[in-house]
Amino acid sequence: MKEALFYSKLGGGNVRCSLCPRLCTIVPGKTGFCGVRQNSGGTLYSLVYNRACSLVIDPIEKKPLYHFAPGSLCLSICTVGCNLDCSFCQNWQISHPKEITGDNIPPQRVIEIAKKQGVEGIAYTYTEPTIFFEYALDIMKLAKRAGLYNVWVSNGFTNPEPVMEASRYLDAINIDIKGSESLYRNLCNAPGERPVKEAAKLYKEQGVWVEITTLLIPGYNDSDRVLSSISRWVRKNLGPGTPIHFSRFYPHFRLTDIEPTPKTTLEKAHRIAREAGLEYVYIGNVPGHEQESTHCPECGSILIKRTGFGISSIKDVCVCGHKLHIAGKRWSRLK
Repeated sequence: MKEALFYSKLGGGNVRCSLCPRLCTIVPGKTGFCGVRQNSGGTLYSLVYNRACSLVIDPIEKKPLYHFAPGSLCLSICTVGCNLDCSFCQNWQISHPKEITGDNIPPQRVIEIAKKQGVEGIAYTYTEPTIFFEYALDIMKLAKRAGLYNVWVSNGFTNPEPVMEASRYLDAINIDIKGSESLYRNLCNAPGERPVKEAAKLYKEQGVWVEITTLLIPGYNDSDRVLSSISRWVRKNLGPGTPIHFSRFYPHFRLTDIEPTPKTTLEKAHRIAREAGLEYVYIGNVPGHEQESTHCPECGSILIKRTGFGISSIKDVCVCGHKLHIAGKRWSRLK
């Protein structure tokens, strides 16, 4: 175990974790909501440091990050645990495990594996990177020294101080904005979306490249009002050039009584976001859809041609003169 960051000691041996907005008060011998930060004798420890439960190579497009280091490969890593409890979680087996599992892979070994495999960066993904913060932070520091990029795929439910610390080593992040306050309360066991939006703004202010994903769940966050609200918020607070991904929902975990999102709903979301002034709007989890590709916001020409996670062409400048903004180095992996 490794002593945790971001906590304070209270009376009677209790501690208060300040990593995420839950601010769990934890008595000796118990863990917080995430299940992976334990109070042992009045000191808070991470139970998942060095305990990687997944270590695989992915294209950056799978995260999804479409405007950061396109065409690159990354080593994806995670531990068990999560600080939300989403009824529709796609990785619930590792986000809500019955016990702590994972292989002993120290940070330096992660870097060695990444270099041996020839990837361009590290992705902290599949479960919430915030809850394995200490492990992720030590890997990120080493990755920077080794010339590798760092990207997070996050629910954004993180307090400002950890956001500031992570931003020192983080190059890009994809943050879920799941919908309205009622969705967060009813489907995620969370107080609302405000902490997520505040974190997204803070990452942006610190110079981290930000992309947004919203999983469209029929009957919960697919109304014109909610879609317009999310799109307008992103444009106002993160900028019109911020990519947003509307992903198709499939029944999973505890939410199995709802049909997959109709393509017409995803296309409606695309239209609403474009009308709200967002320049780069994508449709995800629909392989082969034309809105997987990057289109010029001025004339509609294809600038990056994608099929699934594969890229077949990239144009930095459109025929109409529009310049495509790409964060991070452009790589040459093509389909």
